Amino acid sequence: MKFTVRGKNIEVTPALRDYLEKKSEKLARYFDDEMTVQAVLSVERQQQTIELTCFVGSIVLRSVEKNADLYAAIDISVDKIVRQIHKYKTRLAKRFKKTGGFHADAEPLAEPVQEATIKIERRKHFMIRPMDVEEAVMQMNLIGHDFFMFFNAQTETMNVVYRRKNGTYGLIEPEE
Repeated sequence: MKFTVRGKNIEVTPALRDYLEKKSEKLARYFDDEMTVQAVLSVERQQQTIELTCFVGSIVLRSVEKNADLYAAIDISVDKIVRQIHKYKTRLAKRFKKTGGFHADAEPLAEPVQEATIKIERRKHFMIRPMDVEEAVMQMNLIGHDFFMFFNAQTETMNVVYRRKNGTYGLIEPEE
């Protein structure tokens, strides 16, 4: 398992790094494939935040947790990823079936999450016309959504703009 820890406004102590590595090892037992774990620890005012991202092949598991206690935030974040694995274990098992990289029968760490069926409640169709990023943000704000998919006129690819929790905007672009 490859492990990277980065701190924003906080010094990552060896004890903190060891605790995070120990907790993240629980995730590695679900996969045979090489797992890469990235953790970003940050402190703003009295709020401790951990952003935990796990890469296994083409699967990305992500959790963001805020808490007054960083160790509690780490525990909750790891548990969230375990719940994601349990929730989507059937899909993950199918995806890893050829490589045998997923252990669907691994002992659960907590109560298993009931797998919900995905129900598409509404479909929308719209005309896609080329526009720049600024126009896409304006369109998103006009319709009152938190995201907007558009054809980027500069890159000639499909992109998504979205509103972030802190009020700024993000752009999702495909890799070439």
